[in-house]
Amino acid sequence: MANVVVIGAQWGDEGKGKITDLLSRSADVVVRYQGGVNAGHTIVVDDKVLKLHLIPSGILYPDTICLIGAGTVIDPGVMLRELDMLLENGIDISGLQVASTAHVTMPYHRLLDRAMEERRGERRIGTTGRGIGPTYADKSQRSGIRVIDLMDPDRLRDRLQDPLAEKNDLLTSVFGLEPLDLEAVVEEYAGYGRRLAPHVVDGTRAVHDAARNRKNILFEGAQGTLLDLDHGTYPYVTSSNPVSGGACVGAGVGPTLIDRVIGVAKAYTTRVGEGPFPTELQGSLNDHLCDRGGEFGTTTGRRRRCGWFDGVIGRYAVEVNGLDCLAITKLDVLDELSEIQVCVAYELDGRRIESFPGSADDFARCRPVFETLPGWQCSTADCRRLEELPDTAMAYLRFLAELMEVPIAIVSLGANRDQTIVVEDPIHGPKRALLSL
Repeated sequence: MANVVVIGAQWGDEGKGKITDLLSRSADVVVRYQGGVNAGHTIVVDDKVLKLHLIPSGILYPDTICLIGAGTVIDPGVMLRELDMLLENGIDISGLQVASTAHVTMPYHRLLDRAMEERRGERRIGTTGRGIGPTYADKSQRSGIRVIDLMDPDRLRDRLQDPLAEKNDLLTSVFGLEPLDLEAVVEEYAGYGRRLAPHVVDGTRAVHDAARNRKNILFEGAQGTLLDLDHGTYPYVTSSNPVSGGACVGAGVGPTLIDRVIGVAKAYTTRVGEGPFPTELQGSLNDHLCDRGGEFGTTTGRRRRCGWFDGVIGRYAVEVNGLDCLAITKLDVLDELSEIQVCVAYELDGRRIESFPGSADDFARCRPVFETLPGWQCSTADCRRLEELPDTAMAYLRFLAELMEVPIAIVSLGANRDQTIVVEDPIHGPKRALLSL
């Protein structure tokens, strides 16, 4: 039995959905512990593309319980559309559970998110406009609406009166938007509550019951380490804690329950939205990675910014999350390149630094120090064992493992489930094993 956290080791979009889907085969329970519909997972099963935002990809396994934890924020309209999509594809959703104490994204959250981002102008953050930040802000201000409030229309109306009056003042006086009608919002969200009711549970109790029964629990984060509210490239971050420690808070467990932490990183680096990006490429190389990697946001459809692998943020992710091993994804995207660069350090104001700077201003001035490695210039998409990889591809993986000082357990070579090399089972294998790359 093992309880495992899967996190993104870069700026998100690392392919966590596929890795979570892969590991869910060995999991009894999958817990999504933070974030909201600003995240997105694309899963390819039997050439069928499924896009999920809130529901863990473990839902594709009929015997797996998928819990949306208290640390998430839930847009019930989006969740119900996802459930309908799964049902249309013949997928059993009876294993879905939603923590009663998770907070709910309300219509005013989305309106305010977009209005505030527009007002920032050139200082915009790059938010998805899905209302995630305002939902977490209300949670912190103790004026939020929780899933349990949707179960009772009278309680919902009572809890909603003061927050809605405050938000209507902002919408009308500050942003010049139309106010929302209390009764219309109550009717809409109470309707969501009726549909979600069969799935609503005491989330913390559900996790601890599973642990007591020695079930394998997989904790799934959204976004990535460098978007963490406290440890990322602030202010260009999300509004919650994607790092492994966030699993404890968002799921309601102590750190002693976690057996292993797996980081997911692309064989190169991408970033969506605004903010510094030292290894970012321009021109034809950027276009090549973007087009071959299908680098378009699952949630927004925005074109992602692409760059070389950044070992500085990689080492930082290892430290902040306590990573035991790595899953490297999209190695095949590099197949056609004759040379590949890897950032091993930064130059900041004439000084070489090998650690991630805390100041966004300093980070914006960092210039990458690269080492150049030879490419392999042949397809790896059909490789299913390490021995089948070209020698130069193996050398590249070894270089990344040594640079980040953590072993590689999984190598992904495409979007489909079977396009994967499992070097060692990261759930059942020995912890901190030295993998034979």
